[in-house]
Amino acid sequence: MDVLRRTPGALTAMLEGLGACWVEGRYGEGTFHPFDVVGHLIHADQADWIPRVRWILEHGETAPFEPFDRYAMYEASRGKSMRRLLAEFASVREGRLAELAALNLSESQLDLYGQHPALGRVTMRQLLATWVAHDLNHIHQVAKAMAFQYEEAVGPWRGHLGVFPKADSN
Repeated sequence: MDVLRRTPGALTAMLEGLGACWVEGRYGEGTFHPFDVVGHLIHADQADWIPRVRWILEHGETAPFEPFDRYAMYEASRGKSMRRLLAEFASVREGRLAELAALNLSESQLDLYGQHPALGRVTMRQLLATWVAHDLNHIHQVAKAMAFQYEEAVGPWRGHLGVFPKADSN
């Protein structure tokens, strides 16, 4: 919960008040830009993590979780500002962490199984660990998208910066 609690603030510090070139920049075809990432994290908090925790508690592995739409943010975020998305994310995350704390999950509950529609059998513990790793993955993705705005500008240092793909050695 310590990491999950920090994600909204980290993204706010990285993105609030920046222009479109920063929040709408991508690092490749078909990748999320920072605006997309924040919308995706909101949707994940609303539709994925805690609903799946509750699903495991109520249904175990008798039926798979509802599939998660990784792209629902495109419609849900349309017309919103980055500032609004960041505030919404902070609010949604605070509420979801309060729900998680109120569940006061025991060690035995963390070992309960659920059924992921694509991955199969998963534990509550794995689900919650994935929530944390998912946040960190998307913070990395935001940083990568932002760095790519300077991919050419860094000149010869490009090869020394791990955020950029390595040039082919052929």
